[in-house]
Amino acid sequence: MSHANDLIRHDWSLNEIDHFFELPFNDLLFKAHLIHRTHFDPTSIQISTLLSIKTGACPEDCKYCPQSGHYNTTLKKEKLIDIQVVLEKAKQAKKSGATRFCMGAAWKHPSTKDFPAVLNMVASVKALGLETCVTLGTLTANQTEALKSAGLDYYNHNLDSSPEFYQSIITTRTYQERLDTLSHVRNKGIKVCSGGIIGMGEQQQDRAGLLMQLANLPTHPESVPINLLIRVKGTPMENVADFDPFEFIRTIAVARLLMPKSFIRLSAGRCNMNDQTQALSFFAGANSIFYGETLLTTPNPEQNEDLKLFKRLGLNSSTSIADHAKKSENNHLYRDVTHAHLTTYSA
Repeated sequence: MSHANDLIRHDWSLNEIDHFFELPFNDLLFKAHLIHRTHFDPTSIQISTLLSIKTGACPEDCKYCPQSGHYNTTLKKEKLIDIQVVLEKAKQAKKSGATRFCMGAAWKHPSTKDFPAVLNMVASVKALGLETCVTLGTLTANQTEALKSAGLDYYNHNLDSSPEFYQSIITTRTYQERLDTLSHVRNKGIKVCSGGIIGMGEQQQDRAGLLMQLANLPTHPESVPINLLIRVKGTPMENVADFDPFEFIRTIAVARLLMPKSFIRLSAGRCNMNDQTQALSFFAGANSIFYGETLLTTPNPEQNEDLKLFKRLGLNSSTSIADHAKKSENNHLYRDVTHAHLTTYSA
């Protein structure tokens, strides 16, 4: 009898991943849904909330980002917010059903002056009984150790796209720098949250290349946020063409096949998705969302709209991460059928 863990791989080739992308849509979703059911309760959605703790004037030149200081997006620039504001937002998030509270600062790397305050925020949010996550840019090993000591659970640092396409959207930070930060985070025992952005004008091979980078890390990211580009006026990507929703769902499904035990999160761009796109994304393996009206500085569906959709789909938000994991050791049907479908293709 095959074992579900046999499907956890870190040696995917680009040809294998391209093959998944080329499968008929229904076949791909069928395979991804079987994998999803093997490792998770398919009716359960993990909820996170994201707060911008320092907005605007970022020295990076990411072409998609309204917070970049290189572009005129009329975004108001703000200093690091007060910890009491953070705590109030965190309490509201917990009351609304969030299990993880994420804090983002528009930095190339943490400010020496503000870093102690961020450590205090992490420790204080952790004391509320929430999982903690921050995204602060590039980290050193010492900074990572300090965050771990403060009680940080997750660090978000997206790879954005494939190494090849990355060079056309960002020049102020290298791909290797991003990988180095993920290595620091993993080495200190902090969980990794890393994904990318879809719909920036990249090709299918770039989406495959992004997922290959993530899936071939020594340990799969515990959270994989898949963002749909939000075109912001004033950024170089404000006029990028609309992205095919079916290709977005394909990307979710392939991510689930490559990283069976990771939480796949629908992140930025949900405000531009209809309910059907989100529903198919959940079926394809997405099992986490950001909850609230804004994501850092861009719109997000309002909470009551999410709850209405969950009710229509028969989905539930869990109160703890442990509630999500499905006990699948006795789930021989899904395990064996899944293994058969994933090992009977020619790449």
